[in-house]
Amino acid sequence: MAQLDGYGIAIIAFLGLSLAVGTLSSRFVKKSTKRYMVAGKSLPLFFVGTMLAAQSIDGNSSLGNVALVYQFGFWAGAAIPIGLGACLILTGLFYGNKLNKMSLLTLPDFYYRRFGNGAEGISGVLMMISFTVLVAGNFAASGFILEAVFGIDFFWAMMIAAVVVLVYTFAGGLFSSAYTDIFQIYIAIGAFWAAFIFVAAGYAGVDFGEVLAATPPAYLDLSGLFDVANGALVNWGGILALAIGDIVALDFMERVFAAKDPKTARRGAFMGAGLTFFTVIPTSMIGIFMLFMLPTLEDPFMAYPTFALNHVPFAIGAALLMGVLGASMSTANGGLLAISSVMSRNIIQRNILKRIMKRPGMDDRKLLITTRIFTIPMMTAAFILGYLLPQPGIYLILAFDIVFAGAWGPLTFGLFWKKANMPAAVTSLIVGSALRMLMFFIVPLELAGLDTMIPPVISVALFVGVALATQKRYPGEQRHGVVDYVPPEEDVINGDDLKAYVEPTRR
Repeated sequence: MAQLDGYGIAIIAFLGLSLAVGTLSSRFVKKSTKRYMVAGKSLPLFFVGTMLAAQSIDGNSSLGNVALVYQFGFWAGAAIPIGLGACLILTGLFYGNKLNKMSLLTLPDFYYRRFGNGAEGISGVLMMISFTVLVAGNFAASGFILEAVFGIDFFWAMMIAAVVVLVYTFAGGLFSSAYTDIFQIYIAIGAFWAAFIFVAAGYAGVDFGEVLAATPPAYLDLSGLFDVANGALVNWGGILALAIGDIVALDFMERVFAAKDPKTARRGAFMGAGLTFFTVIPTSMIGIFMLFMLPTLEDPFMAYPTFALNHVPFAIGAALLMGVLGASMSTANGGLLAISSVMSRNIIQRNILKRIMKRPGMDDRKLLITTRIFTIPMMTAAFILGYLLPQPGIYLILAFDIVFAGAWGPLTFGLFWKKANMPAAVTSLIVGSALRMLMFFIVPLELAGLDTMIPPVISVALFVGVALATQKRYPGEQRHGVVDYVPPEEDVINGDDLKAYVEPTRR
């Protein structure tokens, strides 16, 4: 039986506001694919930093974080926001400036310009798989919140969140993310800290010192980072998968591309990193609090909503619920837009129509329509996965294991090494990703974490070896020096942008 108490009314109002703002942002799209995918490459620092933070502070790094801490200790959950914050630092230091200059619409566009159609197609498929997993985790997190608040079946709880996200993603594209993130993410951050301070100050009826004393030492000490028996390999594998693998993230990069200039992209990444690191303590400690308050909780994924509904005042609890719901919806929105854009532009437009069928690509209007249409099957696939295997937190690390293994090397060497070439990129993409899948089955449970760390090392070594061995036939140089986007005048604003488009690796 559905409940409509104060929490239910607050959540309904929040969903209604998100839907209204996200849908009304469609007026900014102006029937332009570029504006739909990357907001016309026009966003200022506040939007870019907020949107990057909103992508990292999601249902996986909050509700999933709490569940992992509850089960395995502080570092098991804290690894998620730590890894994501580190990723944004690396993006700001090394990647954001260069990639923003290239006026890309999707991340596989880089693989096309640097390595050709084959690398574009393979990377696009890998990233779509990765982000379907990511969106599934956020749909599941939203479902857990709505199930707890309304007392409805998990299926319908997930469905409500998924449909709301689908509607405003379909309507406003990246602009819908820009305008909904402004209130969604700051509610979440404020709620995390308000809840932490409330309990730590003793207002929840428990003594903070008593909570720490009663917590198993292995849950709070550094053994989670240095003792294999306490999950150190898994925790470091998660941190590395997110810190490095998440650089090959469709949602992060579409926000980098959307920044109005390279300096804004760089500063936005640093701003997003700061906001993400700011959530490590409060979100992870909620898991420790719940371990003390409810040590026999059957479903760890209900720890966060149970805490919000029963152990803090209404205002803080409602904000906690809205915060995770909004953060999950924001990341699902970005992921859904990203995979739909890759499907329409990189898979259908450039590989199926132009390369395989030898037909002209879609004009701008048809490409926009196709991208919007594909949000529907992409949402359906993520919904099914999230419903059948609801694992927020674990899904996030799994999503970026996939691209960490095969796609990070080609992106990095393609940007910074002139000898990087097509055979090396294709080898790295295929072997790295296949090896990660193989090691999932052959690495024993006690060594879990090595299956994350070993494939990228082998993939990078293969990249370098193959590139050097094939230089004579495939010299490392940019293969595509033409503006292929239709219409080109919307992809290139001025002569400087054209130069950046044609010579992205020479800057």
